[in-house]
Amino acid sequence: MGDNKVFVLGGEQTDFQRNWSKEGKTFVSMMREIIEDSLEKTGIEYSEIKRLNKENRVAVFVGNFDAEQYTNQGHLGAFLTEVNPAFYGVPGARYEAACASGSVALDAAISHIRTDDYDLAIVLGIEVMKTVSSSVGGDFLGTAAYYEKEAKGVQFPFPKLFGKLADVILERYGLKEERFMDALAEISRINYANAKRNPKSQTRSWFMNKEHALARGGDNNMAVGGRLCITDCSQVTDGAAVTVLASKDYAKAYAKKHGKSLGDIPRVKGWGHRVAPITFEAKKDESVGDKYILPWTRQTVKDAYKRAGMDVKDIDVFETHDCFTSSEYAAISAFGISDPGKEHIAIEEGTIDFGGKKPINPSGGLIGVGHPVGASGVRMMLDLHKQVTGNAGEYQVKGAKNGLMLNIGGSATTNMVFIVGR
Repeated sequence: MGDNKVFVLGGEQTDFQRNWSKEGKTFVSMMREIIEDSLEKTGIEYSEIKRLNKENRVAVFVGNFDAEQYTNQGHLGAFLTEVNPAFYGVPGARYEAACASGSVALDAAISHIRTDDYDLAIVLGIEVMKTVSSSVGGDFLGTAAYYEKEAKGVQFPFPKLFGKLADVILERYGLKEERFMDALAEISRINYANAKRNPKSQTRSWFMNKEHALARGGDNNMAVGGRLCITDCSQVTDGAAVTVLASKDYAKAYAKKHGKSLGDIPRVKGWGHRVAPITFEAKKDESVGDKYILPWTRQTVKDAYKRAGMDVKDIDVFETHDCFTSSEYAAISAFGISDPGKEHIAIEEGTIDFGGKKPINPSGGLIGVGHPVGASGVRMMLDLHKQVTGNAGEYQVKGAKNGLMLNIGGSATTNMVFIVGR
């Protein structure tokens, strides 16, 4: 078993503002478009896929949460054959871990390259969500929790679970409610403001400011789960993203072909993967007496730092899983940006803001960019690639060399972290 380095060649994402059902298009149209765009972006031809496949050196990894319910279709790993005949015979499979589906697809691809099975891996994350009403969609999302115990017959189960996380943060750390809710509103404001700079974000033309985020409970910002309101939530999104990964030998040849050196191509420097108890109550009980409310999320970050031989001081940019403002709040201490219970101070001091010392979600995150569930992990890695290669356009963090992403599934049940850098 080798431990080959894994390089990130880039990729593309769809415009997360689009409503594909309204356009009369299906997930197959989305796959076709994103594969075409990402191959063009990375300069890889279909003939190259055919060439690699003759030697069995290319594979496809699809991250998707719930196409069975949203669009009545399983077996998504086989659908690149509908995109182009170049994919006939190419190994492919669909990977699922709720909202971390994109990351488990990345993880599988990375593992295969590390063990020298393939030279090139095309990782596609995809979700169509606007095929159903928000309440039906909310019920589908409930299957990412323990459906029978936590979601059945509950309207919008996930906002309620992350509302409970907000409650536990308040209780455990003895925070002043007003200060804490202000910090959550600031997380919302930052993500929406960042998304304005991102030409592919879902909310780039929406109006949002701190005042609106603080006006919780009114007609324009209804309560959805405990203390959390609409401005604390990520979006319902149709979208796909592709990230192309490569072995060292392939990346070397690729760099040469494109007039670059291997040092110009980022690589996956560290990774972490841990699974916490599935129900939120069990998580809450397990973490009693721990400094961290989500100790397994913290452990996943620590595992990635250890594997990379790095620490928070080495990370220039973060992409995190802000499915709700409370999940981003908890991530701040998990990353080591602040001590647990002191996250609000890092927020107030502007540390995580776009121009701060440790910017989180310059892309806009799940709140600003959007959250097509199975695509989010792949989109995060794509954004880290953009940042560390200086190709993030208006949302570029100056001088970013190393980035970290946290993608979670369920109520912080599946935790996946990757560190990407040059």
